[in-house]
Amino acid sequence: MNPQTEIQGNQFMSATKETADIGLIGLAVMGENLVLNMASHGFTVAVFNRTTSKVDDFLAGRAKGQPIVGTHSVKELVASLKKPRKIMMMVKAGSPVDQVIDELVPLLEPGDILIDGGNSHYPDSTRRTRALKEKGIRFIGTGVSGGEEGALKGPSIMPGGDPEAWPFVKPIFQAIAAKVADGTPCCDWVGPEGAGHFVKMVHNGIEYGDMQLICEAYDVMRTMLGLEPHAMHDVFQRWNKGPLDSYLIEITADILGYKDPETGKPMIDLILDTAGQKGTGKWTVISACDLGVPLTLIAEAVFARTLSAQKDERVAASKVLKSRTPAFTGNLQSMVDDLEKALYASKIISYAQGFSLMHAMAEESKWEINNGAVALMWRGGCIIRSAFLGKIKEAFDKAPHLANLLLDPYFRDEVTRAEESWRRVCAAAITHGIPLPAMTSALSYFDGYRSERLPANLLQAQRDYFGAHTYERVDGPRGKFFHTNWTGRGGDVTSTSYNV
Repeated sequence: MNPQTEIQGNQFMSATKETADIGLIGLAVMGENLVLNMASHGFTVAVFNRTTSKVDDFLAGRAKGQPIVGTHSVKELVASLKKPRKIMMMVKAGSPVDQVIDELVPLLEPGDILIDGGNSHYPDSTRRTRALKEKGIRFIGTGVSGGEEGALKGPSIMPGGDPEAWPFVKPIFQAIAAKVADGTPCCDWVGPEGAGHFVKMVHNGIEYGDMQLICEAYDVMRTMLGLEPHAMHDVFQRWNKGPLDSYLIEITADILGYKDPETGKPMIDLILDTAGQKGTGKWTVISACDLGVPLTLIAEAVFARTLSAQKDERVAASKVLKSRTPAFTGNLQSMVDDLEKALYASKIISYAQGFSLMHAMAEESKWEINNGAVALMWRGGCIIRSAFLGKIKEAFDKAPHLANLLLDPYFRDEVTRAEESWRRVCAAAITHGIPLPAMTSALSYFDGYRSERLPANLLQAQRDYFGAHTYERVDGPRGKFFHTNWTGRGGDVTSTSYNV
Protein backbone atom coordinates (compact mmCIF):
# COMPACT_ATOMS: atom_id res chain seq x y z
CA MET A 1 0.00 0.00 0.00
CA ASN A 2 1.47 3.36 -0.99
CA PRO A 3 1.51 6.19 1.60
CA GLN A 4 -1.36 8.11 -0.02
CA THR A 5 -3.60 5.02 -0.09
CA GLU A 6 -2.72 4.36 3.56
CA ILE A 7 -3.73 7.91 4.56
CA GLN A 8 -7.04 7.61 2.72
CA GLY A 9 -7.59 4.20 4.24
CA ASN A 10 -7.17 5.64 7.75
CA GLN A 11 -9.70 8.35 6.93
CA PHE A 12 -12.22 5.79 5.73
CA MET A 13 -11.62 3.58 8.77
CA SER A 14 -12.54 6.52 11.01
CA ALA A 15 -15.82 6.82 9.13
CA THR A 16 -17.13 3.69 10.86
CA LYS A 17 -16.97 5.44 14.24
CA GLU A 18 -19.50 8.01 15.41
CA THR A 19 -17.04 10.91 15.27
CA ALA A 20 -18.44 13.42 12.76
CA ASP A 21 -20.47 16.45 13.87
CA ILE A 22 -22.35 16.66 10.57
CA GLY A 23 -22.52 14.83 7.26
CA LEU A 24 -22.77 16.31 3.78
CA ILE A 25 -23.91 14.64 0.56
CA GLY A 26 -22.95 16.21 -2.76
CA LEU A 27 -19.41 17.38 -3.45
CA ALA A 28 -20.03 19.88 -6.22
CA VAL A 29 -18.61 23.41 -5.88
CA MET A 30 -20.97 24.58 -3.12
CA GLY A 31 -20.79 21.28 -1.22
CA GLU A 32 -17.00 21.12 -1.19
CA ASN A 33 -16.64 24.71 -0.03
CA LEU A 34 -19.22 24.37 2.73
CA VAL A 35 -17.37 21.29 4.02
CA LEU A 36 -14.07 23.18 4.07
CA ASN A 37 -15.79 26.09 5.81
CA MET A 38 -17.17 23.80 8.51
CA ALA A 39 -13.82 22.06 8.95
CA SER A 40 -12.03 25.40 9.30
CA HIS A 41 -14.34 26.21 12.22
CA GLY A 42 -13.42 23.04 14.07
CA PHE A 43 -16.28 20.76 13.03
CA THR A 44 -15.61 17.21 11.87
CA VAL A 45 -17.52 16.59 8.64
CA ALA A 46 -18.32 13.25 7.00
CA VAL A 47 -18.78 13.43 3.23
CA PHE A 48 -20.35 11.27 0.54
CA ASN A 49 -20.83 11.70 -3.18
CA ARG A 50 -22.70 9.45 -5.59
CA THR A 51 -19.58 9.33 -7.77
CA THR A 52 -17.30 8.05 -5.03
CA SER A 53 -14.11 8.93 -6.90
CA LYS A 54 -14.92 12.58 -6.07
CA VAL A 55 -14.69 11.67 -2.39
CA ASP A 56 -11.25 10.14 -2.94
CA ASP A 57 -10.05 13.11 -4.99
CA PHE A 58 -11.36 15.57 -2.39
CA LEU A 59 -9.62 13.78 0.47
CA ALA A 60 -6.36 13.63 -1.44
CA GLY A 61 -6.63 17.28 -2.51
CA ARG A 62 -8.35 20.24 -0.86
CA ALA A 63 -9.49 18.24 2.19
CA LYS A 64 -6.09 16.76 2.98
CA GLY A 65 -5.17 17.23 6.62
CA GLN A 66 -8.63 18.58 7.52
CA PRO A 67 -11.10 17.01 10.01
CA ILE A 68 -13.02 15.53 7.10
CA VAL A 69 -14.13 11.90 6.96
CA GLY A 70 -14.68 10.21 3.61
CA THR A 71 -17.40 7.60 3.07
CA HIS A 72 -18.34 5.42 0.11
CA SER A 73 -22.01 4.79 0.92
CA VAL A 74 -24.89 6.51 2.70
CA LYS A 75 -24.87 3.66 5.21
CA GLU A 76 -21.24 4.39 6.03
CA LEU A 77 -22.01 8.11 6.22
CA VAL A 78 -24.84 7.58 8.70
CA ALA A 79 -22.64 5.28 10.82
CA SER A 80 -19.99 8.00 11.11
CA LEU A 81 -22.25 10.63 12.69
CA LYS A 82 -22.81 11.64 16.29
CA LYS A 83 -26.44 11.52 17.45
CA PRO A 84 -28.76 13.13 16.74
CA ARG A 85 -27.40 12.71 13.25
CA LYS A 86 -27.28 15.83 11.07
CA ILE A 87 -27.00 15.33 7.31
CA MET A 88 -26.90 18.18 4.80
CA MET A 89 -27.86 17.44 1.19
CA MET A 90 -26.30 19.59 -1.51
CA VAL A 91 -27.87 17.94 -4.54
CA LYS A 92 -29.94 19.13 -7.49
CA ALA A 93 -33.40 20.39 -6.57
CA GLY A 94 -36.46 18.30 -7.32
CA SER A 95 -36.63 14.50 -7.47
CA PRO A 96 -32.91 14.00 -6.65
CA VAL A 97 -33.58 15.40 -3.15
CA ASP A 98 -36.50 13.03 -2.65
CA GLN A 99 -34.38 10.11 -3.85
CA VAL A 100 -31.64 10.86 -1.33
CA ILE A 101 -34.22 11.27 1.44
CA ASP A 102 -35.81 7.93 0.55
CA GLU A 103 -32.40 6.28 0.72
CA LEU A 104 -31.51 7.85 4.07
CA VAL A 105 -34.74 7.51 6.06
CA PRO A 106 -34.53 3.72 6.65
CA LEU A 107 -31.05 4.26 8.16
CA LEU A 108 -32.10 7.07 10.52
CA GLU A 109 -33.69 7.19 13.96
CA PRO A 110 -36.35 9.50 15.42
CA GLY A 111 -34.79 12.87 16.22
CA ASP A 112 -32.22 12.75 13.42
CA ILE A 113 -32.04 15.82 11.17
CA LEU A 114 -32.01 16.13 7.38
CA ILE A 115 -31.03 19.46 5.81
CA ASP A 116 -31.67 20.42 2.19
CA GLY A 117 -29.20 23.18 1.28
CA GLY A 118 -30.01 23.34 -2.43
CA ASN A 119 -32.27 25.72 -4.33
CA SER A 120 -35.45 23.73 -3.72
CA HIS A 121 -38.89 25.15 -4.38
CA TYR A 122 -40.46 26.09 -1.05
CA PRO A 123 -43.65 23.96 -1.49
CA ASP A 124 -41.37 20.91 -1.72
CA SER A 125 -39.75 21.89 1.59
CA THR A 126 -43.18 22.27 3.20
CA ARG A 127 -44.16 18.82 1.93
CA ARG A 128 -40.92 17.23 3.13
CA THR A 129 -41.12 18.86 6.57
CA ARG A 130 -44.59 17.44 7.12
CA ALA A 131 -43.86 13.99 5.69
CA LEU A 132 -40.63 13.50 7.65
CA LYS A 133 -42.19 14.77 10.87
CA GLU A 134 -44.60 11.83 10.69
CA LYS A 135 -41.56 9.52 10.64
CA GLY A 136 -39.92 11.30 13.59
CA ILE A 137 -37.25 12.89 11.35
CA ARG A 138 -36.60 16.62 11.68
CA PHE A 139 -36.23 18.47 8.38
CA ILE A 140 -34.64 21.82 7.56
CA GLY A 141 -34.89 23.48 4.15
CA THR A 142 -32.22 26.15 4.08
CA GLY A 143 -31.30 28.74 1.51
CA VAL A 144 -27.56 29.25 1.09
CA SER A 145 -26.36 32.31 -0.85
CA GLY A 146 -22.94 33.64 -1.67
CA GLY A 147 -21.72 31.43 -4.48
CA GLU A 148 -18.40 29.59 -4.36
CA GLU A 149 -16.56 32.25 -2.37
CA GLY A 150 -19.40 32.70 0.10
CA ALA A 151 -19.70 28.98 0.76
CA LEU A 152 -16.00 28.83 1.60
CA LYS A 153 -15.57 32.07 3.55
CA GLY A 154 -19.05 32.72 4.94
CA PRO A 155 -22.42 32.58 3.17
CA SER A 156 -25.80 33.97 4.09
CA ILE A 157 -27.83 31.05 5.45
CA MET A 158 -31.65 31.07 5.65
CA PRO A 159 -32.94 27.98 7.52
CA GLY A 160 -36.58 27.01 7.96
CA GLY A 161 -38.55 23.84 8.61
CA ASP A 162 -38.97 21.90 11.85
CA PRO A 163 -38.12 24.35 14.65
CA GLU A 164 -37.10 21.48 16.94
CA ALA A 165 -34.09 20.90 14.68
CA TRP A 166 -32.74 24.46 14.90
CA PRO A 167 -30.92 24.25 18.28
CA PHE A 168 -28.87 21.30 17.01
CA VAL A 169 -27.64 22.96 13.79
CA LYS A 170 -27.53 26.56 15.02
CA PRO A 171 -23.92 26.39 16.38
CA ILE A 172 -22.64 25.04 13.07
CA PHE A 173 -24.64 27.32 10.77
CA GLN A 174 -23.95 30.52 12.72
CA ALA A 175 -20.25 29.66 12.98
CA ILE A 176 -19.80 29.25 9.22
CA ALA A 177 -22.09 32.12 8.17
CA ALA A 178 -20.89 35.55 7.12
CA LYS A 179 -20.73 38.15 9.90
CA VAL A 180 -21.68 41.82 9.86
CA ALA A 181 -19.42 44.46 11.41
CA ASP A 182 -20.50 43.81 14.99
CA GLY A 183 -20.01 40.06 14.60
CA THR A 184 -23.69 39.15 14.22
CA PRO A 185 -23.99 36.10 11.94
CA CYS A 186 -25.93 36.38 8.68
CA CYS A 187 -27.99 33.38 9.71
CA ASP A 188 -31.04 32.99 11.91
CA TRP A 189 -34.18 30.90 12.01
CA VAL A 190 -36.60 32.10 9.31
CA GLY A 191 -39.76 30.15 10.08
CA PRO A 192 -41.55 26.81 9.78
CA GLU A 193 -42.04 24.46 6.83
CA GLY A 194 -40.86 26.01 3.55
CA ALA A 195 -40.09 29.48 4.97
CA GLY A 196 -36.33 29.15 4.55
CA HIS A 197 -36.49 28.24 0.88
CA PHE A 198 -39.24 30.83 0.31
CA VAL A 199 -36.97 33.59 1.63
CA LYS A 200 -34.09 32.28 -0.51
CA MET A 201 -36.42 32.30 -3.53
CA VAL A 202 -37.31 35.95 -2.89
CA HIS A 203 -33.59 36.70 -2.45
CA ASN A 204 -32.97 35.23 -5.89
CA GLY A 205 -35.85 37.21 -7.37
CA ILE A 206 -34.40 40.44 -6.00
CA GLU A 207 -31.04 39.31 -7.37
CA TYR A 208 -32.65 39.05 -10.84
CA GLY A 209 -33.95 42.60 -10.44
CA ASP A 210 -30.64 44.01 -9.19
CA MET A 211 -28.68 42.44 -12.03
CA GLN A 212 -31.12 43.60 -14.71
CA LEU A 213 -31.10 47.17 -13.38
CA ILE A 214 -27.30 47.23 -13.45
CA CYS A 215 -27.34 45.87 -17.01
CA GLU A 216 -29.75 48.61 -18.05
CA ALA A 217 -27.51 51.29 -16.55
CA TYR A 218 -24.59 49.74 -18.44
CA ASP A 219 -26.61 49.76 -21.67
CA VAL A 220 -27.50 53.45 -21.31
CA MET A 221 -23.82 54.33 -20.84
CA ARG A 222 -22.66 52.04 -23.62
CA THR A 223 -25.33 52.59 -26.28
CA MET A 224 -26.68 56.06 -25.61
CA LEU A 225 -23.63 57.80 -24.11
CA GLY A 226 -20.97 55.85 -26.05
CA LEU A 227 -18.75 55.11 -23.03
CA GLU A 228 -16.02 52.50 -23.36
CA PRO A 229 -15.73 49.68 -20.80
CA HIS A 230 -12.74 51.27 -19.04
CA ALA A 231 -14.74 54.48 -18.52
CA MET A 232 -17.73 52.51 -17.20
CA HIS A 233 -15.34 50.64 -14.89
CA ASP A 234 -14.42 53.99 -13.34
CA VAL A 235 -18.10 54.97 -13.01
CA PHE A 236 -19.05 51.74 -11.22
CA GLN A 237 -16.04 52.01 -8.93
CA ARG A 238 -17.20 55.49 -7.95
CA TRP A 239 -20.78 54.34 -7.49
CA ASN A 240 -19.59 51.57 -5.18
CA LYS A 241 -18.36 54.21 -2.73
CA GLY A 242 -21.80 55.78 -2.36
CA PRO A 243 -25.40 54.63 -1.71
CA LEU A 244 -25.07 51.87 -4.33
CA ASP A 245 -22.24 50.18 -2.38
CA SER A 246 -22.89 46.47 -2.96
CA TYR A 247 -21.37 43.21 -4.11
CA LEU A 248 -23.02 43.34 -7.55
CA ILE A 249 -21.82 46.90 -8.24
CA GLU A 250 -18.34 45.88 -7.09
CA ILE A 251 -18.08 42.86 -9.39
CA THR A 252 -19.56 44.86 -12.29
CA ALA A 253 -16.67 47.31 -11.96
CA ASP A 254 -14.23 44.37 -11.98
CA ILE A 255 -15.89 42.83 -15.05
CA LEU A 256 -15.79 46.09 -17.02
CA GLY A 257 -12.11 46.54 -16.20
CA TYR A 258 -11.09 43.00 -17.23
CA LYS A 259 -9.32 42.41 -20.56
CA ASP A 260 -9.15 39.15 -22.48
CA PRO A 261 -5.59 37.78 -22.00
CA GLU A 262 -5.45 36.54 -25.58
CA THR A 263 -6.80 39.51 -27.55
CA GLY A 264 -6.33 42.39 -25.10
CA LYS A 265 -9.91 43.46 -25.79
CA PRO A 266 -12.39 44.19 -23.01
CA MET A 267 -13.79 40.79 -22.02
CA ILE A 268 -17.31 42.20 -21.75
CA ASP A 269 -17.30 42.94 -25.50
CA LEU A 270 -16.50 39.29 -26.29
CA ILE A 271 -19.42 37.77 -24.35
CA LEU A 272 -22.59 36.90 -26.29
CA ASP A 273 -25.68 38.77 -25.10
CA THR A 274 -27.78 35.75 -24.12
CA ALA A 275 -28.55 35.14 -20.44
CA GLY A 276 -29.46 31.91 -18.67
CA GLN A 277 -31.65 31.23 -15.65
CA LYS A 278 -32.38 28.30 -13.34
CA GLY A 279 -35.99 29.02 -12.43
CA THR A 280 -35.95 30.76 -9.04
CA GLY A 281 -36.88 34.11 -10.60
CA LYS A 282 -39.82 32.48 -12.37
CA TRP A 283 -40.92 30.84 -9.09
CA THR A 284 -40.83 34.25 -7.40
CA VAL A 285 -43.08 35.81 -10.04
CA ILE A 286 -45.52 32.89 -9.93
CA SER A 287 -45.72 33.15 -6.13
CA ALA A 288 -46.40 36.88 -6.45
CA CYS A 289 -49.26 36.16 -8.86
CA ASP A 290 -50.67 33.55 -6.47
CA LEU A 291 -50.49 35.99 -3.54
CA GLY A 292 -51.74 39.03 -5.47
CA VAL A 293 -48.53 41.06 -5.06
CA PRO A 294 -47.45 43.36 -7.96
CA LEU A 295 -43.88 42.15 -8.45
CA THR A 296 -43.51 44.07 -11.71
CA LEU A 297 -39.79 44.82 -11.68
CA ILE A 298 -38.68 41.26 -10.98
CA ALA A 299 -41.14 39.95 -13.59
CA GLU A 300 -39.56 42.24 -16.18
CA ALA A 301 -36.11 41.04 -15.14
CA VAL A 302 -37.19 37.43 -15.74
CA PHE A 303 -38.67 38.27 -19.14
CA ALA A 304 -35.57 40.30 -20.09
CA ARG A 305 -33.51 37.12 -19.75
CA THR A 306 -36.07 35.25 -21.84
CA LEU A 307 -35.91 37.90 -24.56
CA SER A 308 -32.10 37.87 -24.50
CA ALA A 309 -32.17 34.12 -25.21
CA GLN A 310 -34.00 34.79 -28.51
CA LYS A 311 -30.72 35.96 -30.04
CA ASP A 312 -31.21 34.71 -33.60
CA GLU A 313 -34.75 36.09 -33.73
CA ARG A 314 -33.56 39.47 -32.41
CA VAL A 315 -30.79 39.65 -34.99
CA ALA A 316 -33.30 39.00 -37.77
CA ALA A 317 -35.75 41.54 -36.32
CA SER A 318 -33.04 44.21 -36.08
CA LYS A 319 -32.73 44.11 -39.89
CA VAL A 320 -36.46 44.63 -40.37
CA LEU A 321 -37.65 46.80 -37.50
CA LYS A 322 -35.61 49.92 -38.18
CA SER A 323 -36.06 52.98 -35.99
CA ARG A 324 -34.82 56.54 -36.25
CA THR A 325 -33.44 57.58 -32.89
CA PRO A 326 -31.56 60.84 -32.30
CA ALA A 327 -28.00 61.02 -31.07
CA PHE A 328 -27.51 62.04 -27.46
CA THR A 329 -26.70 65.75 -27.24
CA GLY A 330 -27.08 66.39 -23.52
CA ASN A 331 -24.44 66.72 -20.84
CA LEU A 332 -22.75 63.35 -20.41
CA GLN A 333 -21.67 63.77 -16.79
CA SER A 334 -25.13 65.04 -15.77
CA MET A 335 -26.73 61.98 -17.35
CA VAL A 336 -24.31 59.64 -15.56
CA ASP A 337 -25.17 61.37 -12.28
CA ASP A 338 -28.88 61.03 -13.05
CA LEU A 339 -28.33 57.38 -13.88
CA GLU A 340 -26.82 56.73 -10.44
CA LYS A 341 -29.92 58.15 -8.76
CA ALA A 342 -32.27 56.31 -11.12
CA LEU A 343 -30.51 53.04 -10.43
CA TYR A 344 -30.74 53.59 -6.68
CA ALA A 345 -34.44 54.50 -6.78
CA SER A 346 -35.21 51.47 -8.92
CA LYS A 347 -33.22 49.25 -6.56
CA ILE A 348 -35.38 50.49 -3.69
CA ILE A 349 -38.48 49.47 -5.65
CA SER A 350 -37.04 46.00 -6.28
CA TYR A 351 -36.50 45.43 -2.57
CA ALA A 352 -39.84 47.04 -1.68
CA GLN A 353 -41.62 44.56 -3.95
CA GLY A 354 -39.61 41.61 -2.64
CA PHE A 355 -40.25 42.43 1.01
CA SER A 356 -43.93 43.04 0.23
CA LEU A 357 -44.06 39.51 -1.16
CA MET A 358 -42.60 38.14 2.08
CA HIS A 359 -45.10 40.21 4.07
CA ALA A 360 -47.95 38.73 2.01
CA MET A 361 -46.68 35.18 2.46
CA ALA A 362 -46.37 35.70 6.21
CA GLU A 363 -49.99 36.88 6.29
CA GLU A 364 -51.16 33.97 4.11
CA SER A 365 -49.20 31.14 5.74
CA LYS A 366 -48.93 32.47 9.32
CA TRP A 367 -45.17 31.80 9.09
CA GLU A 368 -44.32 35.07 10.90
CA ILE A 369 -41.29 35.85 8.75
CA ASN A 370 -39.20 38.55 10.43
CA ASN A 371 -38.35 40.94 7.58
CA GLY A 372 -35.83 42.84 9.71
CA ALA A 373 -33.98 39.62 10.54
CA VAL A 374 -34.03 38.68 6.85
CA ALA A 375 -32.47 42.04 5.93
CA LEU A 376 -29.72 41.36 8.48
CA MET A 377 -29.10 37.90 7.00
CA TRP A 378 -28.64 39.52 3.61
CA ARG A 379 -26.15 42.14 4.90
CA GLY A 380 -23.20 39.83 4.27
CA GLY A 381 -22.20 36.71 2.41
CA CYS A 382 -25.00 36.69 -0.17
CA ILE A 383 -25.11 37.92 -3.77
CA ILE A 384 -27.41 40.87 -3.03
CA ARG A 385 -25.44 42.07 -0.02
CA SER A 386 -25.34 45.85 0.07
CA ALA A 387 -24.90 48.74 2.46
CA PHE A 388 -28.51 49.88 2.29
CA LEU A 389 -29.83 46.59 3.70
CA GLY A 390 -28.92 48.06 7.07
CA LYS A 391 -31.48 50.79 6.40
CA ILE A 392 -34.05 48.13 5.54
CA LYS A 393 -33.41 46.41 8.86
CA GLU A 394 -33.85 49.74 10.66
CA ALA A 395 -37.17 50.27 8.84
CA PHE A 396 -38.56 46.92 9.97
CA ASP A 397 -37.15 47.31 13.47
CA LYS A 398 -39.21 50.50 13.78
CA ALA A 399 -42.31 49.02 12.11
CA PRO A 400 -42.21 45.18 12.05
CA HIS A 401 -45.45 44.95 10.05
CA LEU A 402 -44.53 47.65 7.52
CA ALA A 403 -46.51 46.81 4.37
CA ASN A 404 -44.14 48.53 1.92
CA LEU A 405 -40.65 50.02 2.25
CA LEU A 406 -41.81 53.12 0.36
CA LEU A 407 -43.86 54.05 3.43
CA ASP A 408 -40.75 54.23 5.61
CA PRO A 409 -39.57 57.87 5.97
CA TYR A 410 -35.98 57.11 4.92
CA PHE A 411 -36.89 55.31 1.70
CA ARG A 412 -39.70 57.76 0.93
CA ASP A 413 -37.21 60.61 1.11
CA GLU A 414 -34.57 58.75 -0.93
CA VAL A 415 -36.99 58.00 -3.77
CA THR A 416 -38.35 61.57 -3.69
CA ARG A 417 -34.79 62.91 -3.90
CA ALA A 418 -34.05 60.72 -6.94
CA GLU A 419 -37.36 61.17 -8.72
CA GLU A 420 -36.45 63.92 -11.21
CA SER A 421 -33.24 62.11 -12.25
CA TRP A 422 -35.16 58.84 -12.53
CA ARG A 423 -37.70 60.40 -14.89
CA ARG A 424 -35.01 62.07 -17.00
CA VAL A 425 -33.15 58.78 -17.47
CA CYS A 426 -36.28 56.83 -18.41
CA ALA A 427 -37.47 59.54 -20.80
CA ALA A 428 -34.06 59.81 -22.48
CA ALA A 429 -33.76 56.05 -22.88
CA ILE A 430 -37.21 55.80 -24.46
CA THR A 431 -36.43 58.69 -26.80
CA HIS A 432 -33.16 57.06 -27.84
CA GLY A 433 -34.56 53.54 -28.24
CA ILE A 434 -32.78 51.97 -25.24
CA PRO A 435 -34.90 49.25 -23.57
CA LEU A 436 -35.18 49.74 -19.81
CA PRO A 437 -37.87 47.21 -18.88
CA ALA A 438 -36.96 46.99 -15.18
CA MET A 439 -36.18 50.65 -14.57
CA THR A 440 -39.29 51.98 -16.34
CA SER A 441 -41.39 49.29 -14.65
CA ALA A 442 -40.04 50.46 -11.29
CA LEU A 443 -41.04 54.04 -12.07
CA SER A 444 -44.51 52.95 -13.21
CA TYR A 445 -44.95 50.95 -10.01
CA PHE A 446 -43.96 54.00 -7.97
CA ASP A 447 -46.48 56.13 -9.84
CA GLY A 448 -49.16 53.46 -9.50
CA TYR A 449 -48.57 52.82 -5.81
CA ARG A 450 -48.82 56.52 -4.96
CA SER A 451 -51.96 57.05 -7.09
CA GLU A 452 -55.16 57.57 -5.13
CA ARG A 453 -57.11 56.79 -8.31
CA LEU A 454 -56.25 54.31 -11.08
CA PRO A 455 -58.20 53.53 -14.29
CA ALA A 456 -59.30 50.16 -12.90
CA ASN A 457 -62.86 51.54 -12.68
CA LEU A 458 -63.04 51.32 -16.48
CA LEU A 459 -61.48 47.88 -16.43
CA GLN A 460 -64.09 46.65 -13.94
CA ALA A 461 -66.87 48.18 -16.04
CA GLN A 462 -65.57 46.23 -19.04
CA ARG A 463 -65.55 43.01 -16.99
CA ASP A 464 -69.10 43.64 -15.88
CA TYR A 465 -70.18 44.47 -19.45
CA PHE A 466 -68.99 41.24 -21.04
CA GLY A 467 -69.03 38.86 -18.07
CA ALA A 468 -71.37 40.28 -15.42
CA HIS A 469 -68.43 40.27 -12.96
CA THR A 470 -69.99 43.11 -10.92
CA TYR A 471 -68.31 46.18 -9.42
CA GLU A 472 -68.22 48.27 -6.27
CA ARG A 473 -69.48 51.87 -6.29
CA VAL A 474 -67.71 54.97 -4.98
CA ASP A 475 -70.97 56.00 -3.29
CA GLY A 476 -71.54 52.60 -1.67
CA PRO A 477 -69.88 50.62 1.12
CA ARG A 478 -66.84 48.46 0.36
CA GLY A 479 -67.83 44.84 -0.11
CA LYS A 480 -71.22 45.55 -1.72
CA PHE A 481 -71.31 44.65 -5.41
CA PHE A 482 -73.48 45.88 -8.26
CA HIS A 483 -74.24 44.87 -11.83
CA THR A 484 -75.49 46.96 -14.75
CA ASN A 485 -77.48 45.65 -17.71
CA TRP A 486 -75.31 47.65 -20.12
CA THR A 487 -77.04 46.67 -23.39
CA GLY A 488 -80.60 46.21 -22.16
CA ARG A 489 -80.44 42.67 -23.50
CA GLY A 490 -78.79 41.11 -20.45
CA GLY A 491 -80.45 39.94 -17.29
CA ASP A 492 -79.83 40.31 -13.60
CA VAL A 493 -77.69 37.15 -13.27
CA THR A 494 -74.10 37.90 -12.20
CA SER A 495 -70.87 35.94 -11.97
CA THR A 496 -70.71 33.70 -8.90
CA SER A 497 -67.14 34.69 -8.04
CA TYR A 498 -65.39 38.00 -7.71
CA ASN A 499 -61.61 38.20 -7.87
CA VAL A 500 -59.65 41.35 -7.25
